[in-house]
Amino acid sequence: MIRKPVDTGDPHRLYTVTGGRSRVDDDTFDLVTLIVAECEPTPGMQSEHARILGLCRHPTAVVEISAEVGLPVTVVRILLGDLLATGRITARRPRAGRTVASPADSAFLKEVLHGLHAL
Repeated sequence: MIRKPVDTGDPHRLYTVTGGRSRVDDDTFDLVTLIVAECEPTPGMQSEHARILGLCRHPTAVVEISAEVGLPVTVVRILLGDLLATGRITARRPRAGRTVASPADSAFLKEVLHGLHAL
């Protein structure tokens, strides 16, 4: 397999796409945040925004969007922030896993132990 160099795009183009912004103000979007489009693209919408809405008809991770549109994750996060601010997308963060010491896990392990003893 031959690896191709990652094309981060022309810096002038990225500057134009993001309106001169270089970072997101908050941490709403991590790499695995699922994005769901709440509407269809509209005429006159920025092409990158329209493409993201088209990709996100079904829940799609931020990292997948970045790969599909061919833009760096940082740029995609800025574009997603625009869409979120206008209500065109919903962001779903993954649930945090339970800790090993939680009571539910202990009860489950006891049941497994009793089941193994019963064998």
